Amino acid sequence: MSQSLSMTGSISQKKESTLSGVWLFIFIELLLFAGLFLLYGVYRYKNPVAFNLAADELSITSGVANTIIILFASLFMAYSTIAVKKGNKMAALFWLLGTLFVGFMFLVNRYYEWKGRVDFGLFPGSEELARLGHGDVLFFGLYFFMTGLHALHLIMGFVYLTYGTVKVNNNTLTAENPALIEKVGAYWHLATLIWVLVFPLFYLL
Repeated sequence: MSQSLSMTGSISQKKESTLSGVWLFIFIELLLFAGLFLLYGVYRYKNPVAFNLAADELSITSGVANTIIILFASLFMAYSTIAVKKGNKMAALFWLLGTLFVGFMFLVNRYYEWKGRVDFGLFPGSEELARLGHGDVLFFGLYFFMTGLHALHLIMGFVYLTYGTVKVNNNTLTAENPALIEKVGAYWHLATLIWVLVFPLFYLL
């Protein structure tokens, strides 16, 4: 009896430790982006006209579409977590695959938006961008770096999500051990939060 309680306590402590590590990672990531947001604010304060004109080159429609898409992906992720905890394998697989599909739509939209900027020569290091001035160089440098860093986070989320989906399908990620899906969900929601903060900086301000 005492041995069983000891094992249960050990598993619980391990789960809490793992989740604490995930939250620490999320906190560090938020600090990283907070630094980038501060840098953006300083540069915008020093180059308000150039930043406003550069922002006009971005598609608000595309930015809004991606915001809606990633919010739906985060919602699907939440549903998949609930389904796993309830032991509903088919529902969990449905929502996990839905999250992957919708998240892929985000990356496709991101690709075409980047391509549009590149086709117009509005990318770091281009002669066209250099001719526009220092403020435009700063704006698009931050735009490509921050949206690229976010896309990288999303791609890593795809890797974790795919791994979690395989585990659910193999019955190794179940209601009895949902820690993995909780970690994947926390990471995915982090990517959503970052985009929700990045979107208004480049498209709305």
